[in-house]
Amino acid sequence: MGEMKKAQYVWMDGKMIPFDDAKIHIFSPTARYGTNAFEGLRAYWNAEKRDLYSFRIREHCQRLFETMKIMRLNIEYSLSDCEGLLVEVLRKNNFQEDLHIRHTVYVGGFGGYDSRKPTGMAIVPRPLERLYDLEKGVRCSISSWVRISDNCVPPRAKVGSNYQNSRLATMQAKEDGYDQAIILDSQGKVSECGGSCFFMIRNGIVVTPPITASILEGVTRDTLIELCRSELNLPLQERSIDRTEVYVAEEALLCGSGAEVVPIISVDKIPLGSGKAGPITQKIIKVYFEIVRGNNPKYFKWLTPTYGRLVG
Repeated sequence: MGEMKKAQYVWMDGKMIPFDDAKIHIFSPTARYGTNAFEGLRAYWNAEKRDLYSFRIREHCQRLFETMKIMRLNIEYSLSDCEGLLVEVLRKNNFQEDLHIRHTVYVGGFGGYDSRKPTGMAIVPRPLERLYDLEKGVRCSISSWVRISDNCVPPRAKVGSNYQNSRLATMQAKEDGYDQAIILDSQGKVSECGGSCFFMIRNGIVVTPPITASILEGVTRDTLIELCRSELNLPLQERSIDRTEVYVAEEALLCGSGAEVVPIISVDKIPLGSGKAGPITQKIIKVYFEIVRGNNPKYFKWLTPTYGRLVG
């Protein structure tokens, strides 16, 4: 990958500052122990409407507050404050391209792993293109690493330190020649992929693991569930999935705000279906990108315009 594109400004601890000035000390609890709650979300540029649409800000901010509650962190800002500040920093940068936005609540200072204060907050947007090629899809392996659990390090909380679990699985998959990993939970059932949620199509039914399968309760996952049921009229089940069920699925995909929606073409070198994106996956991808780019008025409820031009 090339050099990371930067924003001109980020919002941090009550003010707009240059991107390169957004720093915390190396000895802070968030740097030493991953003591932070965060959200990652996308914003999409619509060239025809000349506006930048953030996707499901409210749901992302709600999950941020849920993570803070679990992690016993507090900030002085309300849910509405966080939504407004996010839009404010996008306007300040005058972005006209696709973005990924990292909204983080962290513990600064020089405390230990159990410190709650001083609590800071930063909103950092940056231009980011697609992580995966939709035409090629991804090749996955079943990981030997086990997914973290609710009584250990709760995956429901979107915390920086949790991602060491995905890091181990993803790095091993890449070392072994795959693009991504599918991680099983402590019961040996499919949980999620590294940093993204999992769906498969088996006997024409869309299936995804339940929220009790040690998954992050993904906003994109929730979006696809609603679209399958309400927009595409596809039968959908939230249930446990065995490893070998994945091998005999007709189609599969991974999804997340960063990953977006991507077909899985093989698992452990076993092709799924034709070894290409299947027809149901293609339908899901098509309707998803129409919505996030502001080309489906029915779902404007999920979009927040940056410059105020959300029109049909």
